[in-house]
Amino acid sequence: MTAEPAALTAEAGGPAGPAPVPAAPPTPLEMRRAMGAFATGVTVVTGVDGGEAVGFACQAFASVSLEPPLVLFCADHGGRTWPRIRASGRFCVNVLGEDQVDLCGRFGSGTGRKYDGLDWDLSRWGTPALRGVLLRVHAEVSDVHAAGDHDVVIGRVLEVEAGAGRRPLIFFRGRFGVDARQAPGPAAEPAGVPDLWGWGDRWG
Repeated sequence: MTAEPAALTAEAGGPAGPAPVPAAPPTPLEMRRAMGAFATGVTVVTGVDGGEAVGFACQAFASVSLEPPLVLFCADHGGRTWPRIRASGRFCVNVLGEDQVDLCGRFGSGTGRKYDGLDWDLSRWGTPALRGVLLRVHAEVSDVHAAGDHDVVIGRVLEVEAGAGRRPLIFFRGRFGVDARQAPGPAAEPAGVPDLWGWGDRWG
């Protein structure tokens, strides 16, 4: 007489494991600190609305497709700038170099006029092109998908412009740059450095 086969899981086809232990999802603070372990570049997304140049600092940017050429960025539902860029239909993603922390702070701040005293150009696509950046990606809004407290914006790329050939601005574990002295675990957030994880027009 043969033994009965062990219970199988529907997905893996192997023996069923123990039932998962229920756990609460991470809090926003826990999520932000955990995702800080993923080093990213930093960008400024710019556009023009009603003749006024607008823009916001954005960490959540990525390439999506080569054919057709698509990119994405994420923008906070509570931001003031993204609705204006969405209305205009076009944007430019300006990828920052490591010496452009001041630009990041300027466009990540909720106070002050972001373009005051700043040298910039109007691109052929009608969007602000910041000077001295590593890369400019000109695109038009193709699709927008609501996802939690952010919109995921898909852009169809119109043109890419390579800029200065130097090191990028990196954000990692709550700091700009990658420092060997940074502790491998969740760290206290350093004073004077903005909360960049998931930065997508939080302050507009």
